[in-house]
Amino acid sequence: MTGLTRSPRLLKGGIVLIDPTSGAVQRVIALQYNPDLLTRSLTPQGTGSTTAVSQPLRLKGPPIETIKLDAEIDATDQLETPDAHGPVVEAGLHPQLAALETMVYPDSAVLIRNNTLASVGTLEIAPVEAPLPLFVWSKERVVPVRITDFAIVEEAFDANLNPIRAKVTLSMRVLNINDLGFGSKAGHLYMVYHQGRERLAKKASSASLASLGLSSLF
Repeated sequence: MTGLTRSPRLLKGGIVLIDPTSGAVQRVIALQYNPDLLTRSLTPQGTGSTTAVSQPLRLKGPPIETIKLDAEIDATDQLETPDAHGPVVEAGLHPQLAALETMVYPDSAVLIRNNTLASVGTLEIAPVEAPLPLFVWSKERVVPVRITDFAIVEEAFDANLNPIRAKVTLSMRVLNINDLGFGSKAGHLYMVYHQGRERLAKKASSASLASLGLSSLF
């Protein structure tokens, strides 16, 4: 026996938070269990009829893509070995949920600093800039996103009312090159994704007209 297994290594989906300017990785959040279902929606961005002659095939940019998923988080197995999982015994799923929730919270230190600036009469205070989330679902899908909706259902609790089983629903809008610009690191990541779609499309086999019951089009 070699101790080796032929089972493929299971990759996890997740979110990477990066500095929007430098691209430095600030936090990696891996989903405990990969969702069985991921919903994507693409809305084409046509030019519309802005001229005397309609140009229905012209595109003014990439489609607006949205992604939605439900992720389950469960601390039951970890609570069976409490000595190895002290934080879970102490706080249940609060830390894991907080890691996700803080993606949509402004940094408290910046809020306090902005309040101090406002109290001394500073006229213009920029809104707080959050880290940029990258949704990662295999190497073929690493996309900058904006969290548009976030819902949590806490389904079970320990004796101290810490959640020990929960379901998180994440809705995200992919930030494309029109949102990010070509000069940013996030814009570069989007273009890698965009070009990846084109590269993968070339690998798909093309059907014949005969398979559609046609001998010709004209």
